[in-house]
Amino acid sequence: MSGEQQQTLGALLVRLEVRERQIAMEAEAAHERITQLTALLDGLAQAAEHITITRKTLLELPDELPLVPTEPTPPLPDGPAYQQIMAVFADADAPLRARNVCEAMDLDPIPNNINNVRIKLKRLTGRGILTESEPGLFTRPRP
Repeated sequence: MSGEQQQTLGALLVRLEVRERQIAMEAEAAHERITQLTALLDGLAQAAEHITITRKTLLELPDELPLVPTEPTPPLPDGPAYQQIMAVFADADAPLRARNVCEAMDLDPIPNNINNVRIKLKRLTGRGILTESEPGLFTRPRP
């Protein structure tokens, strides 16, 4: 071989070596990407499996769930005043005192009326229809 052919052959071998390293680097990058995509695919498959299990569980539920038994509401004592008092509490957004109830019922807030309303409020509290959160402060019980 002549010197020029050897130089050309040497240059060709160098170019092949450079290309071989490039291909090896590209192959390594592709392998890393495949590893990442495989992990992503596994995660998606697991999520799909969870959704399938959830759907099957929901389909197995009865159409109507049984109602949770609640305590029956005690009956109101006889008399229209109790209906009026409960109407006041239905509109109230905060606990009320006997004086506030009298005013809401358009009763003069004189001691006799306040005491009569207080007695009725205490009776409703005793039956569990109202609660006394603080002395003299009445409200409807929270469910």
